[in-house]
Amino acid sequence: MKENLLKDKSYRFALRVIKAYKFLSQEQREFVLSKQMLRSGTAIGALIREAEQAQSKADFISKLNISLKEANETEYWLLLLKDSDYIDEKGFISIHKDCVELIRLLISIIKTSKEKYVAKK
Repeated sequence: MKENLLKDKSYRFALRVIKAYKFLSQEQREFVLSKQMLRSGTAIGALIREAEQAQSKADFISKLNISLKEANETEYWLLLLKDSDYIDEKGFISIHKDCVELIRLLISIIKTSKEKYVAKK
């Protein structure tokens, strides 16, 4: 079976987000920002999974675009959590790096998919 890098990375990222949420809610007693991060951070992979079953190339591109929006939102929550001292610099750097990597992958796949979609028309 062919490995799907984006699917695998988004799943592993979602697991990291869940663990971060557990830490923030249980240890730091922070519930609002961490809940937002949990929602958007796990939505990235869910939308990528939805894109796998897209009804058309346009639907595929649309689902990945929404996933990209969720990844950008997740980055925002991570920055807020770091800048408000709920997560330290070391913890932030690691998870932020993974988030940025997902953003870059999504941008690349969306761009390539759009180019192929336009070329077929």
